[in-house]
Parts: sequence; structure tokens; C-alpha cells
Amino acid sequence: MRPVCLKMPLWAQRTPLDEGEPPLESLCLADYTNGMPETSPNSAHNGNPLARVFVGRQQEMSALRLTLDDAQSGRPQLVMLAGEPGIGKTRVAEELALHAGREGVQVLWGSCYEGDGAPPYWPWVQPIRDYVARTDSGQLRAEMGAGAAEIAQIVPEVLDKVPGAGQSFPTEPERARFRLFDSIARFLYQASHRNPLMLVLDDLHWADQPSLLLLEFLARNLETSPILILGIYRDIEVSGQHPLTDTFARLSRSPSFHRQTLTGLPLEDVRGFIRSATGFQPTIELATAIHIHTEGNPFFMGEVLRLLIERGQTELATTFDPAKGLTVPESERDVVTQRLNRLSRECLQMLTTASVIGRQFDFSPLSMIADNTTEEGLLTLVEEALQARIVVEVPHRADRYEFSHALVQQTLQEGLSTSRRVRLHGRIGEVLESLYG
Repeated sequence: MRPVCLKMPLWAQRTPLDEGEPPLESLCLADYTNGMPETSPNSAHNGNPLARVFVGRQQEMSALRLTLDDAQSGRPQLVMLAGEPGIGKTRVAEELALHAGREGVQVLWGSCYEGDGAPPYWPWVQPIRDYVARTDSGQLRAEMGAGAAEIAQIVPEVLDKVPGAGQSFPTEPERARFRLFDSIARFLYQASHRNPLMLVLDDLHWADQPSLLLLEFLARNLETSPILILGIYRDIEVSGQHPLTDTFARLSRSPSFHRQTLTGLPLEDVRGFIRSATGFQPTIELATAIHIHTEGNPFFMGEVLRLLIERGQTELATTFDPAKGLTVPESERDVVTQRLNRLSRECLQMLTTASVIGRQFDFSPLSMIADNTTEEGLLTLVEEALQARIVVEVPHRADRYEFSHALVQQTLQEGLSTSRRVRLHGRIGEVLESLYG
């Protein structure tokens, strides 16, 4: 693949990395994936070259590499990697896969499907099918043994490699499921002892119940297999009623189970991100502006940089107001809007009013502005927003809430007409004056 070249805006040309060299005239992003092991099928790399940049995460990567070392030593490990959309979960998994490949570990990927129509066990079907495709018949027959017939029920490609596998005899559903799980566990045990395995299961928040049951079974029955299972999920999607919550409760009893949550990159890593993406040392004003706007979310940072490059924007104000200084890129708005659309119309109206109050807002002024809603009704709407993690409670401040991300507040505000926003500002001012003088 040829390098992707984009025009360098003037703000990125102001401070070259090497002061002895002339400013670059274009932003060239080399094909970062050359030489990498197979990456996630839904990798962000496909849509935005800037998403290939990887900086920071030293502490997280160190912990994951130690876990991989434990797995290679015959102590199977199960890690759940969590975080908000765009925070870099899949990107971290790809970096770990690159490291695993260098260590001689075979990496297999599977991902869950959000829509209807996916067959049961879909996140498991994909890596097993990939393994079957790259393994010769004799070896596959030895590793699957008598369980080949069971596994062929969900991965029919097995029969192409092991034609004499026989057939699975009908039995009651619970016993049939146990036989399938046991066959997969034995197969992974044999396969990993020939070559250590790393299985990546992406988007587990969309997993079907049978897939989660298989995950729990394997966590208890892989014994001394040199296997690392890395699950990836959006924690904002997993409420108290989500099937993953019960799965985690059962998995937490195992000493091999670990959870890792990714948060936004700190300011210094944001500077490193911009430097890696553009080849230039950014000013502290630019890095701070992007850090405030994106809160260190790598996907959002990439989209902001791409928007600035496309517009050829030459300057950013030293004092940056995320609500006024930079328009939200469409791709960012789409991510936020997708989350907001899951809320009720009444909850969205409440949140829109709250967004005009500020990033943080108190219940009392909000209840006075929402004239048509009772206090109990407003509490119900706030709890809906809390459940969806659109807002969070401010620690040690009773009845105070905060939008989980500045972009949520900004997106809600941008949905208001100017007239409506002005009138809300006036109404909020009156309420605050009456409350606090």
C-alpha cells in the first residue's frame, strides 16, 4: 500500500521536530500495518489513517504483556478490556497482537455482530474457522479428535478438512451444548500446546447468550493451556441488567480473570499523538485545545486533526472554548448521537436543557426550569441518563451531575436553535439568581 499523503496545515508547520530541517510540505502517513499480524476485521484503520497512530498506554501495555507471559507459561488468562467508544480498545489489542506475534503466539480474531441474523456463537465461529482454514487436515484431525463432529455443527468448514469426522447424535439441548463446549475446550487445549494462542473477542457488549456461556465454560476448563482470551467491550453499553454483568460476576471468582479499563490520554500523550500524526511538535496551545475538546479520546483526536487538515485551518485561539471554538466533526457527532438516540424523548429534552446550564448541573435549578415535570418524574429521567452513562454523579456533591463527555454536552447544545438557546440562557439566569442571589 502506498503512503497516504494529506496537505499539512500551517499550524502544524510552526515547530519542526528537528529545527535544523526545513518544514515539511505535506503530511505523509506510512502504511503502519506493514509487517503487522492480522488486525481486527472492524479496525478503525480502514476509515481514518490518523487512527493508526499509537502513543502512551505504557502502563496498560505492560500489564497486558505480563498477562500474555503468564498465558505462555501454561497459566491460561482471561482479560476484559473496557472503555468508551473510540478510546482505543481495539488499537491496544492490535498492539498486543503485534507483540504476541513476535513471541510466536498465534493470534485469532472474532467479533460480535450488533444486528439480527448472526448465528449463535458467532464471535467463536470466526477464529475457529480461521484456524481451520490455515491448518492441514492431519493436524486438525489430531487436535479435534472425536470432537470434530460437534465443532462442525457451528463451523461446517471442519468437514472439508476432516471429512470422516462422523456426525453428532441428537440429544437434549443441555447435553448437546455441554458436548459442544467440551469439544471446543479440548480442541483449544491441543491446539495451544502445539502453538500458544491469543483469542481476541471484540464488541462483547453485543454477544449472544450462548457465546457468553461458552466463555464462562472455557474460563473454568482450559486447565494448563497456554491461551490468552482478550475480550473487548464498551462499558457504557453494559448496565446492571446486561448479560455481561452476570458473566463478569461468575468470571470474577477465577484468579485468571482480569479487567482493564482505558481512559482518555493525558495532555503529554495528546502532544505525542499530534507529533506522531503530523511529524511536528505541536504548540502547547494546540495540544491543550484538542485535549480539552476530546478529553484524550484517540478517535476524537484523529477526527479533529483530520477536520483541521481538510479545512486548512491556520490558527487556534490560545484560550479555547470547546463549545464555541471548534465545530464537532460529523464522525464525532454520529458516535454521540447514536448513544443519545437510545434515550426517551423526555430524557433528551431534559438533557438538552441541562446542557445549557453547563458541563455540570444541579438538580434544583433543573427542576425549576422543567416546569412541566414533577420532581419524581425528573428524578426518573436523570436516572435514565445515569443508567446510559450519559451523565455521572459528581462525587461528594449531592444532587450534582456532570455530562460524561464534553462532546455530549456540545452535541446537545448544537441541536438547539439560537432563539431557543437564548431563551434558555435567560430562564437559567433567572433561576440561578433566585436560588443563589
